[in-house]
Amino acid sequence: MMDLYRRVLYLLVIFLCNKNLVLGITRCVEHERIALLQFKTGLIDDYALLNSWKNSSNARDCCQWRRVGCNNATGRVVLLDLSAIISEELEQTLGFSGKINSSLLSLSSLTYLDLSGNSFTRIPEFIGSLKNLQHLKLSNIQLTSPKFPYQLGNLSNLQTLDLASTSVVIKNTDWLARLSLLKYLNLSYIDLSESGGLLYTAIKLPSLVELQLINCMLPNNTAKSFLDPMTNLSKSFAVLDINSNNLPTSMIYSWLFNFSGSLTDIYLSDNALLDTIPEAFGTITNLKTLDLTNNGLEGGIPSSFRNLNHLHSLHLSANNLAQDLPSLFNNLPVRSLQVLDLYANQLSGPLPDFTTFTALTELYLKLNQLNGSFPEKFKQSSNLWILDLADNHITGPLPDLSVFVSLRELYFERNLLHGTLSERLGSLSKLESLGASSNFFQGTISEQHVTNLSRLVYLDLSYNSLALDLSPDWSPPFQLDVIWLSSCKLGSSFPGWLKTQTNLSVLDISDAGINDTVPSWFWESLNPGLRYLNMSSNQMHGRVPNLVFGKQPLIDMRSNNFSGSLPLFPLDTIALILSNNMFTGPISSLCNVTTLNRLDLSNNKLSGMLPNCLNNLDSLYILNLENNKFTGTIPASIGALQLLHMTSMRGNSLTGEIPLSLRNCKELQLLDLGENQLSGTIPEWMGESLSLLLVLSLPSNQFHGTIPASLCKLKKIQILDLSVNNISGNIPKCLDNFSEMTMREKGTPDASIEYNAIGLERTRLISRSRYVFKVLLQWKGRQSEYQKTLGLVVSLDLSSNSLTGEIPDQIASLLALVALNLSRNSLTGRIPEHVGLLKRLDFLDLSRNNLVGGIPSSLSQLTNIGVLDLSFNNLSGRIPKSTQLQSFDTPSYTGNPALCGSPLPNGCPGDGPRAGRQEDVAEEEVNEALISKGFYVSIVVGFAFGFWAFSGTLIVKDSWRHAYFELFNVVKDHVLVTVEIWFSRLKR
Repeated sequence: MMDLYRRVLYLLVIFLCNKNLVLGITRCVEHERIALLQFKTGLIDDYALLNSWKNSSNARDCCQWRRVGCNNATGRVVLLDLSAIISEELEQTLGFSGKINSSLLSLSSLTYLDLSGNSFTRIPEFIGSLKNLQHLKLSNIQLTSPKFPYQLGNLSNLQTLDLASTSVVIKNTDWLARLSLLKYLNLSYIDLSESGGLLYTAIKLPSLVELQLINCMLPNNTAKSFLDPMTNLSKSFAVLDINSNNLPTSMIYSWLFNFSGSLTDIYLSDNALLDTIPEAFGTITNLKTLDLTNNGLEGGIPSSFRNLNHLHSLHLSANNLAQDLPSLFNNLPVRSLQVLDLYANQLSGPLPDFTTFTALTELYLKLNQLNGSFPEKFKQSSNLWILDLADNHITGPLPDLSVFVSLRELYFERNLLHGTLSERLGSLSKLESLGASSNFFQGTISEQHVTNLSRLVYLDLSYNSLALDLSPDWSPPFQLDVIWLSSCKLGSSFPGWLKTQTNLSVLDISDAGINDTVPSWFWESLNPGLRYLNMSSNQMHGRVPNLVFGKQPLIDMRSNNFSGSLPLFPLDTIALILSNNMFTGPISSLCNVTTLNRLDLSNNKLSGMLPNCLNNLDSLYILNLENNKFTGTIPASIGALQLLHMTSMRGNSLTGEIPLSLRNCKELQLLDLGENQLSGTIPEWMGESLSLLLVLSLPSNQFHGTIPASLCKLKKIQILDLSVNNISGNIPKCLDNFSEMTMREKGTPDASIEYNAIGLERTRLISRSRYVFKVLLQWKGRQSEYQKTLGLVVSLDLSSNSLTGEIPDQIASLLALVALNLSRNSLTGRIPEHVGLLKRLDFLDLSRNNLVGGIPSSLSQLTNIGVLDLSFNNLSGRIPKSTQLQSFDTPSYTGNPALCGSPLPNGCPGDGPRAGRQEDVAEEEVNEALISKGFYVSIVVGFAFGFWAFSGTLIVKDSWRHAYFELFNVVKDHVLVTVEIWFSRLKR
């Protein structure tokens, strides 16, 4: 309301001031013209904004100068608008700097002064002498001196004061109490931590209508001021905005409800409000807008809210409300509510019929715990413009949406919806944005299904089982700004209909089953404003031409078959992901793309030396060059990448030492230089300078020397791999300094290590621009890639070196270890007695060393162990008995001549023969029992099968039956004769 009031007032002043100027009647007062020219001399006008202010014969009428307004009757200057201009074309603010000249005092009739958005040395005290000033706007001014001019309290006619985001410090409130006519006060984003009772003083101003104190660091002790009786409160006070001050419940509620008769708009977001929403809000009967976003509110909406018959906007997002949705809806006014924002709570239950809210235009239910399906049928037509149901657990098919005749934006991404999508879209003729990704929709979308969607600008169908059957010659009725079609089946040919979409800022056709050469028209027609291009995970092939499109674009072409040398990319490219292709040649052409923050060229056929121009790419967060054919040394210019979080150069033919300059990359979390030909020693500085490392992987190189003790300063390290080098000496005893490895509980819900890239304003899914780190680990006998579960892997691999000495006992402190590989060294001594404390171990390899003594009994406590190799040492004694240790095969223990007991075939000294015979007897009994059962079963089955096979044939075949009985008689006679002869011989 106040915004409308101020706009109308401003336009009225402009009209009155310039009415007669247009008619050519009024001329400005001479001494005021001179004062304005003097004022101009103190300004630095780099953009010629005041080029009409001239001391020439044809420009003497200052009332015709730009940004000046005069009274139509007196010709005196009453308005001066010198606020900065935001240029969308130049993408910058055009304003003034310099000094505010005291010649302004000559403008005695000035009522409106706006100097917002400029840069001055200070706000001068003399402004407090402009007695007729009614509207003073000094917001967003960058000052050299933060001193506040308390003389502003002398402006007794002031109605508007806007100092928002100006770098002043206010320490007292006496000046404010004198502004009895003040209606609008904005001190947002000013440090008021030393202002004492400013809030208390402000709300007692008798004429105040609107107060904005956003993010002012208001002191919590101001609550003491409100213990006094609240008298002389402004009866006109309507709008209160104290967002983002971290004020507690006790400070706000204690006085807020005293304004129940006048307040219409309350903004309390981003404070420290806890517990439930007070019923007392229902007594503010004139309330139109209530914003309680991002607090700690619990429970639900009180039933008193039904009384708020004027409420049109309710914002409760980012709280902990846990009411079921049907009950919550029952506590709201159904006729007045226009905007309902319940985003990011814990609301549950099914979706009720929200068309009962007859005035509702915007409904936000994203990121809750809603379940069940849509209502079978909506009772009435709706004026809804925006419906956001994303990130819930809504099931079933989409209902008939034809009642939503005004719907502009519809989002239900990441639910459990199924069925077809195509039939539900045709009636939504006003639809501009559709987000349907990550559900279980099936079927085919053809041209006829989207013919009515002529206003569509945002389309997201990703991650469903949808196919798009669109003719290459089809000309869609819409011009899309954003297209997300990842995992949709677009056919093997490149989609020709994209030729008509010339306004794209986002295009994702990744994993779409395309197996084709990208046509030249596609590259040539890319919109200059394109921000995001994802063509990954297809079978596109051919050469990529030089690209000149884009406005700080993110380009992802990974996992295709593109070939040839790298093209030229837009110089302001932010991300370039070209991994898993067949690009060849050098990469020096990228030296000019100085805005890159992600560069992934891994798994190509790129070659040559790494260019020593990395200092040009000082915005890089991610640099992945692994698995190419690069040669030469790592350039020293890598040290200029001080924002670098992850770099991998694994699998090349790089030589030389790790450059000293790398220690400047203090933000590194992942460093992988494995499988090269690097030499020298592990740098001493690495533990101190790269203290944020989570992953350090240097395997399969030619490093020598010892493991520096300074590596123990890598407290965050999760994966340390120095395997297959020529490192000698002892394992440091300070391993227990690896804090991340000593934690009992490890792992995050996401379980990955990732970098969140720049957000895309129109994508609604920033995670699509995430870059997830990956690492190759030697695991269970083979090299495996870990990406999504990398955050859960804690591994120490020092295998295949020349390490000597004993395994330090401190290794048993690394309770989070999942993998430990010390194999193929020359380690001596015993296995640490408390190794069984490493309960999370899945992989333990101590093979091919010179370890002696017995296997510690604590090893039997490793119930999660999946791979164990203690072979080829000098271990002795009995293998401890446990379910786990006896489950491994003989090769896990072989090569230890003095080791005995199961599962090895040789028994231990002192084992009596009885035990062995009992085991043998038991085994024989088991085998006999098994054989006996099998034997009897075989007899029964064999008899039944043979009997019926034989008898059945005789029943069916008459000739066989006669032949059988004939043969039976012959055999019978032969047997009888033979028996008689045998008995006759016996009688003799």
